[in-house]
Amino acid sequence: MSEESRIKIIPLGGLGEIGKNMTAIRYQDSIVIIDAGLMFPEEELLGIDIVIPDISYLMENKDKVKAILLTHGHEDHVGGLPYVLKEINVPVYGSRLTLGIVEEKLKEHNLGSVQLQVVRPRDVISISPFEVEFIRVSHSIPDALAIALHTPLGIVLHTGDIKLDQTPVDGEVVDFRKFAELGEKGVLVMLGDSTNADKNGFTMSEKVVGNTFDELFGKCEGRIIVTTFASNVHRIQQVISTAQKYGRKVAVVGRSMVNNVRISSQLGYMNIPEGILIEMEDIGKYPAGEIVIVTTGSQGEPMSALTRIATADHRWVAIEPGDTVIISATPIPGNEKLVAKTVDLLFRQGAEVIYEKGAGVHVSGHASQEELKILLNLIRPRYFIPVHGEYRHLMKHAKLAESLGIPRSRIFVAENGQIIEVGKKKAVISGKVAAGKVLVDGLGVGDVGNIVLRDRKQLSQDGIMIVVVTINKDSGEVVAGPDIVSRGFVYVRESERLIENAKEKVNEALEICSKRNISEWAVIKAQVREKLGKHLFEKTGRRPMILPIIVEV
Repeated sequence: MSEESRIKIIPLGGLGEIGKNMTAIRYQDSIVIIDAGLMFPEEELLGIDIVIPDISYLMENKDKVKAILLTHGHEDHVGGLPYVLKEINVPVYGSRLTLGIVEEKLKEHNLGSVQLQVVRPRDVISISPFEVEFIRVSHSIPDALAIALHTPLGIVLHTGDIKLDQTPVDGEVVDFRKFAELGEKGVLVMLGDSTNADKNGFTMSEKVVGNTFDELFGKCEGRIIVTTFASNVHRIQQVISTAQKYGRKVAVVGRSMVNNVRISSQLGYMNIPEGILIEMEDIGKYPAGEIVIVTTGSQGEPMSALTRIATADHRWVAIEPGDTVIISATPIPGNEKLVAKTVDLLFRQGAEVIYEKGAGVHVSGHASQEELKILLNLIRPRYFIPVHGEYRHLMKHAKLAESLGIPRSRIFVAENGQIIEVGKKKAVISGKVAAGKVLVDGLGVGDVGNIVLRDRKQLSQDGIMIVVVTINKDSGEVVAGPDIVSRGFVYVRESERLIENAKEKVNEALEICSKRNISEWAVIKAQVREKLGKHLFEKTGRRPMILPIIVEV
């Protein structure tokens, strides 16, 4: 394929993982980016706040990037945007609610000069050489969009996160007609949401949760505490509507939850009856049977409001007999233990907790197998790329497409960074660009790498032993020490013999260096580490980090 006759599709995140969704699509010298998400750290990423995609490829081709197109306002699709815009300031296109959420994030990062362009479903905008069309879809947040790129070679369709909800809370049904139209025109490549590709049947409608809330609110006599994702505006709306029906006031807890409710209400995506919302500090003024608390913490996050309530550490809310806690979410993979611990603590505090999968208090925002089949049959793409999901999800989606008649040779189960080059008659994986995880720790972006993480892991497992020795720089003799400080390894007062033996080993190492006329501090420190480390492992079976400090006088 010649350079002029191919489109390059380069996933920079979201493949083989849940989160940090980001895809670059390039034709000749023009690149558009779809989404710029983040991912929350796994357990082994000690101390890391968030994980964002590696945008080295985009930085290298900065002058070619024309725009960023957003499918919806969830963190795994927009959370990395401020970090991208600090390096590549290009126009950002998205729906009103999506950009309302983005605007709040940009303020937090002091980014005031970004060009935000609001688009509506069925809008078509020109970003040469692309014509970009936005299509309404259903998800667990309002104003979610699929994106169709009309290129000189054909249509590239990205579904975004999607489910085929026939009875959405806001009444805005998926634009089936537009998908069918695109299918009639002929779609060259389809990138499809794979999150629920391993789930049989159909994903239940969001209204099912509303019916469950109605049933639960009708029989609960005490306070009701509902936790869900802060961005699940439809779910929060259903809580508020049901609370109004049963004459309850609603208090919203958690910064992200408060922000999203405020933004959604201001933009008209939530209908909040006057007088129903109350401040957190006022809940004590009402009888327990007239209160609903909506809070963050559905994933058992240690600092979230629900976890603080569960540990009796919240300023305004303490669990009382008769309270009912509804966990209206499923744990993100890796968070199961945190959620289970929170549930246990809530039960210990005396609450009734409703959290089971079969309780009907949560439905997914992603299409299951039968819905994915409908989409694939409507669109009938020439080439298909499953995106958004761990590897098993991508494989399941690929097999689903194959079962519907799309040849295996035209289905690409790719990895982050791989370049999928697509022409009218041929598509191949032609190479790879830099792609991976950039770790954000506090204000540092990418400054924590494998070595720092390895040190953190060692410190967390075996602790640290600091050895301080004062040496005469002329004679090389030990003037003072060695003094030993232990943190997270052994308690010094109860391990006097071990510490004394450790000092002896340090002295032996120093004597060896002295006899060999070794004066370089790096070599002396290495000798101390080796001698002491071997001794400590023999005596304790542990390998603390050993940090020798040599002071010259």
